[in-house]
Amino acid sequence: MTGAPVVRPAGVPDGGGALPPPRAPAPPQPEPTDPAPEVAAPGAGDATPGPTPSDEPVAWYDRTRAGRAHPDKAQRQARDSQSFWTAAVGVPAVFSVLRLGVEAGGELQTTLLLVANVGPVNLLAGFLTTAARLLSTALVAIFALGAVLGVSVDRLPPGTRRRPLFARWADLAPTWLVVASFLLALVTWPLLYLPLLVPAFVAAFQLTPAQLHDRVAARVLLVAALLGGYAWLLLPTLLDAARQGELLAFALLAVPPVLAVGISGPLPGAVIRPLASVTEVVMLATLVWASLPVISTPVLPLTVTTVGPENGPTEDVRGHVVTTDDVNMVILQERGGVRYVPVDQVRAQVLCPSEEELPRHRLRIHDFHVEDSLLEGLGRRVRPVHRIDAACRAVG
Repeated sequence: MTGAPVVRPAGVPDGGGALPPPRAPAPPQPEPTDPAPEVAAPGAGDATPGPTPSDEPVAWYDRTRAGRAHPDKAQRQARDSQSFWTAAVGVPAVFSVLRLGVEAGGELQTTLLLVANVGPVNLLAGFLTTAARLLSTALVAIFALGAVLGVSVDRLPPGTRRRPLFARWADLAPTWLVVASFLLALVTWPLLYLPLLVPAFVAAFQLTPAQLHDRVAARVLLVAALLGGYAWLLLPTLLDAARQGELLAFALLAVPPVLAVGISGPLPGAVIRPLASVTEVVMLATLVWASLPVISTPVLPLTVTTVGPENGPTEDVRGHVVTTDDVNMVILQERGGVRYVPVDQVRAQVLCPSEEELPRHRLRIHDFHVEDSLLEGLGRRVRPVHRIDAACRAVG
């Protein structure tokens, strides 16, 4: 007969025996809580960063505008940089090509003759020799006006700070280029216009008398000493200009250093926009007006060549020698046309100065003529100017 199954407590062996003492109840364990969700670091893998306390609901157009602010600024700076270097490099190249057409008198075949015989290196060297003043003048004016307009725009309210073109160019130009432009102007400008570099330099680098000294009294003494030294240096020239009635020359030599004392600093907000537009238009018109003499300046030196058969009558041909070979000397005549002269008929040749090189003032600054640059003045000391040949006077 089968009995009911015996139920034994857990842990009691089948063979019977004494029951173990009852165990104490286990202390209650705290209920496990869910761990805080891990937030991936920004940029780690493909995880999208979770919201932060600073993230507030922003309209979609605000997010779009904020996301595009920096790319737009970078693109605008890239465009400004391209426009600046295009103007600085492209304009001289265009002027060099235009000079050949003007020099040839507008004739296609003569232009092709010059293109074939005037190499690009000689053309560029000739342009830099004759147009270095124009190039340095444009750069100095852009940097000076751009610095003044830039510091003026910075004082305007945030909503109206659209920088003018010259200000953006001045911001993008490296310091070495600004300094090189002033050095190029220093050695190529006539001495009569060199005082204009003082206010231009002060404006380009925004120099003020306050940077000389902290104390007002010392500052005034330093400014007075600088102006007094300048006046002492140019006193003989200023007296000669006053005696000769050269009022323009007197003003160009005396006024610019005085203007440099207060030319730096911001302009009134009401005149910034009109002044920026007017200066850009005036600058462009001035460059076009000043470039006309540069384009019409001869590419080749002016000579007078005496030609004629042996023991026969001779003729003076005034013009520019294009090329010479074993058979002919090709001369671009001053009054137009190309003349091929046999080499065996060339008797003499002299170099003549152009009318632009003749002096118009009788003023000197310590043995340097006011219409000469520093390079020209030093060159005349090394090689004194000889008298003009009689052939140049007769033909001219």
